[in-house]
Amino acid sequence: MTQDEPSGQVMSQGVMSTGEGMRIFPDVEACIDCGGCVVACKRTWDREIDNQRIDITTMAEGVAGPQGENADKTGRLAAGENPGETSLPMQCYHCENAPCVSVCPTNALQKEDDGFVSVHEDLCVGCQYCLSGCPFGAPQFPDSNDGAAQIFGTGGIMDKCTGCRERQEVQKGPACAEECATDAILVGGAGEIADELEARDSQPFFNDEAMAIIFGEEDAQLFQ
Repeated sequence: MTQDEPSGQVMSQGVMSTGEGMRIFPDVEACIDCGGCVVACKRTWDREIDNQRIDITTMAEGVAGPQGENADKTGRLAAGENPGETSLPMQCYHCENAPCVSVCPTNALQKEDDGFVSVHEDLCVGCQYCLSGCPFGAPQFPDSNDGAAQIFGTGGIMDKCTGCRERQEVQKGPACAEECATDAILVGGAGEIADELEARDSQPFFNDEAMAIIFGEEDAQLFQ
């Protein structure tokens, strides 16, 4: 790949590089719904029991695909076939074209120069527009009474996955990725992630529109 990639020494096989320019991306072929990423995040950042910065979404639970429960999910999906039970780690992917940033009326959500999407809590008014704008369910409102969009200023302060920015600044990977037993959470530049998926004979689970949101139009082409 020719584009610039982030750099840094990391521990996990799934964490290829850290810091500026990194992306977080799931490999659904590897996810076994063990919940280790959720526990790692809660322990590292001391999150409340009802505030999960990462969650595992399981689709078609209990349904076997044509070649068994763990066979070629992304390939089957690309072919328009039933992939069977599929688990997907859902968190903030720090998108290149982040919809949450676009819809935030107070600039509380900002795409930083190093690529991280961050929350400026002093600017958040709890309108929850970001909750509607994000296609990946990243925004959380732990202080909201019912979790639904309400009158201006009543939804609580938004919280989400930070990408473990503080850890990445000292060349450590996000806690969820470092402790994933199957390296189902990939961290690195777009080219690194695309190469790793290809080496694993895996493909992105998301459609072209979602890939362009996460990586941008140009880098999304690396996955085709």
